[in-house]
This record gives sequence, C-alpha cells and structure tokens, in this order.
Amino acid sequence: MKTDTFDLLDLQLLSALEVDGRAPFSRIAAVLGVSDQTIARRYRRLCAEAGLRVVVLRDAVRLGEDQWMLRLRCAPDGATVIAEALARRPDTYWIALASGGTEIACITRPRSPGDHDDLLLGKLPRTPSVVEIRAQQLLHRFYGGPVGWLPKFRALSDEQRAALRPDLPEPGPPRLEPEDAPLLAALERDGRATYPELRRATGRSESAIKRRLSALLASGAVYTDIEYDCGPLGHPKAAILWITTSPGALDSVGRTLATHDEIAFASATAGPSHIVVTAVVRDTAALYAYLSGPLGHLEGVQHVEATPLLRRVKQLTYRPAR
Repeated sequence: MKTDTFDLLDLQLLSALEVDGRAPFSRIAAVLGVSDQTIARRYRRLCAEAGLRVVVLRDAVRLGEDQWMLRLRCAPDGATVIAEALARRPDTYWIALASGGTEIACITRPRSPGDHDDLLLGKLPRTPSVVEIRAQQLLHRFYGGPVGWLPKFRALSDEQRAALRPDLPEPGPPRLEPEDAPLLAALERDGRATYPELRRATGRSESAIKRRLSALLASGAVYTDIEYDCGPLGHPKAAILWITTSPGALDSVGRTLATHDEIAFASATAGPSHIVVTAVVRDTAALYAYLSGPLGHLEGVQHVEATPLLRRVKQLTYRPAR
C-alpha cells in the first residue's frame, strides 16, 4: 500500500479489525507493538477520513439464505433515486452506480419468498425509470463474506492473526432465533457497541448477551466485518466482472480468482454469466493490466464483461448522504 495519507500501521489496524472487529484496542495494540492511545487515535482518523465502520452481519451462506445479484439498467435521471431507495431496504447490502450512472448493481438477500417477490415482481417492474432488470442467483461463494479483501495485503503475520482471533466456544449449528433480532439490529448499527449499550438495546443481561454473541460468532451465523473507502488506501477504482466459463472450468476458475490480489468478492451465479467478481485496483491502467494479464490468461475463461463502478451507494449498511 502506497499512499500519502495512510501507512502500514493503518493497514494493520484495519486488518486486525477484520480478524476481530470487537477486539479491545489494548489487545490490538499489544499484537501490533504500539500503545493503546496510538490505536485509538488511528481508529478515529480512519473513521473520519476513510469512513471506517465495524458491523456484525448475518452470513447468508451459512444460514442457507438465498442471495441475488441484480443489474438494473435505468434512465440516467432516475438511477440515483432508485439506488437510494434500494439502499434503505433491509434486504440489500451492496449497491453501486455503474456504467456512467445508467446501471445499478445490487446484492439482495431476501429473508422470505415474499421479500423476493415484492422486489422483483412488484416494486422494480413498476418503476418507470427502470429499463431492464437482470437477476442472477448467487450459487457458491469463492471469496468474500467473513474473509475480507485486506488479508491480500499481507500486513499481518500468521502469528499476529492467530493472536487476534477471539476465544470462542465450540461451534453449534448456525441458527438465529427470533429473540436475536434486537441484538443483531444494534450490532449492525455499531459492531463495537459495548455490552452495557447492548443490554439497553435488548433488555437482556450482559452475561446472556456475551454468551449468545459468542455462540453466534462461533457457529458462523454472524461475523464481524468492516466497511471503509478503498480510495484513501490507494485503490480508488473498482469494477464488477461478469465472467463466462466452460462448464467444466467453473469451479477451477472461481477458486483461482479467489487467490488474485485484485479480487474482493467472487461467486458462482445462475444466469447469463457463470461467475461475478468485484475487482479493486489503483487506476484504470491497473484494471486493464488485470483483464489482459492474470484474468485474460486464465484457462477456461471464455468471455468477460467489465462494468466499472462510478460510486458506491451502500456497502454493508446504509447511511444516508448528508
């Protein structure tokens, strides 16, 4: 990472928070060999200048929930309004404007068949500015979710990562209960909320919250994650790549893509393309180099459509623009 704004310690802090977003600053400081005050100061600066936010999310894959990638072609004057409306829905968690502002890319995770039908068969088709809707179900995650993009910077050693991992109980089945809803709602707003804050939000005792959260994390039903702006980290450009493979090469191509440094997310899909990935790069020259180099030379790839992203509207959670 080469940037005039942030340095290796900032990247190590972000990487540490990807390992355990609720880790006390004192434990992160001890692992990184700096003071608690230094970590607290760097954390505040990353929040202010890179939009850092720690959240706790449901893992749709572990919970067996459907996920869909939507591509919406819109009239230019309607794309922003539609994207903001989608961002306010609780069943969306990644939305971006693409193709010069005429296309919206969105991942949706309907929690019931009614959610899915309401969006794809109800609201979107009746929206005048939506010209075309393409919906592709995500079939298999090759990269992403609990495994973030930052490990590809290799800012932490294996020993440091091991020291940062939380001490969790033996995993049980990944399952959510109705009474988990207030806890997860609070943690989705602030993944580092204190136990007294969570007690006030849920009405449950702190000891009960600690046990339940530990069980949920151990089972993989939920995980801690961070959202941030890649621009200040020296990687301001991103694109969605829609990749068509030969049928027999689908799995091998997906697994290989997961190892590429540029890839932040990769999933097999049902639809016109077989794999969808998000590539994060320094500039357009780096995107070209990736398309014509590692991806272009990958055996089994038959066709690639690149959709450069103009602006992210929603990452993991939604905060209205001020």
